Order: sequence, then C-alpha cells, then structure tokens
Amino acid sequence: MSPARGAPRRRAFIAIAVVLALLAAAVGGFAAWGLNAYRAEPGPLGQALALPEVRIDIADDAVVLTPADGGDGTGVVFYPGARVEAEAYAAPWAPIVRDAGVTVVIPRMPLNFAVLAPGRADTAAAAHGEGVDHWYLGGHSLGGAMAAAHAGGDPDLSLAGLVLWGSYATEGAGLADRDDLRVLSVSGGQDALSDPETIDAARPHLPPDTEPVEIDGMNHAQFGAYGDQSGDGTARITDADAHRVLAGAVTAFLTQD
Repeated sequence: MSPARGAPRRRAFIAIAVVLALLAAAVGGFAAWGLNAYRAEPGPLGQALALPEVRIDIADDAVVLTPADGGDGTGVVFYPGARVEAEAYAAPWAPIVRDAGVTVVIPRMPLNFAVLAPGRADTAAAAHGEGVDHWYLGGHSLGGAMAAAHAGGDPDLSLAGLVLWGSYATEGAGLADRDDLRVLSVSGGQDALSDPETIDAARPHLPPDTEPVEIDGMNHAQFGAYGDQSGDGTARITDADAHRVLAGAVTAFLTQD
C-alpha cells in the first residue's frame, strides 16, 4: 500500500478512536454523576428504623418497609427520584406503613435512575411482596414519571392505582382514559423542580378522577429525606411538618374503602 493511500485510513482510524474515547468518557462521566447520589440523612433514617411498628430491611436490591403486625395485604412499589438513593424515602414512608398497614418496596435503580429500569416494579414485587395481593405503583419526580409510564404499559403486576410525589405522567403513558386506576398526585407549593403549575398542566394525562393534593410550603427535596437539592425552591415548612402532612394524605388515600 502506498503512503498516499495509507494516510487517509490512518486518519480515519484515529478519528474513530477519538470518537470512541469521547463516548467512553461521556458514559463514564454520566455513571459517576449518577452514582454520586443524594444520600439519606442519618437522623430521619435512624428515626424511621427506630419505629417499633415498622420493620425496615435494607437489601442489596431494595429497601423494604413492612408493618410489624404483618399488614393488610396492600403494597406499594415506589421509584426513587433521579440520583436519590432508596434509603432516602424510608423516613417519609415509615409513618404511612405504620398507620395504613401497607408494605412498601423501594427498588434500587441502575446508576440511581429509574429511566434505566422502568419495569423494575415487577421483579421488586416478586422478590419482596410476600403476603401482598393488592398493589400500587408510585414514585418521586423522575421516578414517578417512570412509574406512570410502566403503569400505562404492560406490567406483570395487577395494579390498583398510582401514587405520585412531585411528579406527573406524560401523554405517552396512556393513562388519561383509564378508569381502573386510583391515582393520588401530591405536589409541593415551594417545589421549583416539579412545580404545581407544571403538574396541573400535565393532569389531563392522568385519569379524570385523579386526587390532587398540594402541600403548602413544601419543596421538592422534602418528599424524601436527603437534604437540599440543587435548583429547588426554599421550603416554608419544616421537614417534619412536610412528612406529617404527606403521610396524612397518602394514608387517607390508601385506606379509602
């Protein structure tokens, strides 16, 4: 092969190598960003673990909360928000488990993004849903959007409803005409990441009898217990008050006849 003909090929190989290196760097950077998750605050997690009426199992694939007395056969699979670890939702869910008697399974997501495993509810429920025959699906933020998408698809679970925290469904979820799902949509008045106006605008993508609840003064991060979140609004109520009102709304929804 002549030098003149070989030079273009070498340049092409070099260009391909550079592109592959850039893609690898981008993927590695995304993975590092996703794994640098918002972690559960030790204080609220410790308080949840100390509740005698609630058993919390921290497994490799999920955080599972069950009533100490066995519960009533109702379960919720709850998807974490983007870059938030599953343990961060133990604190807000623990009093709901205590008061409503439900089992809650919070699955871990690849790189802490539910968008990478929107169907994880099926395997999570199969692995941790012993004694549960009545399932709800839910999530916070991006986790809620992925839960809504899975609910509108073809889940293995037979779903009774959907519980959304600081989240909304897209039109593609196909939920607007569903009359077989009960839906609770909770927004925070100070949420600057999934603000009430955005959630209201997307409400036509949910069933018409969706129950909306807005918690005055609550911001986006207060749906969990992981500290401040970049881009969020300033809360006007304490974390304890936000979780108390949230627990009341969700407990009332889950225990309705």
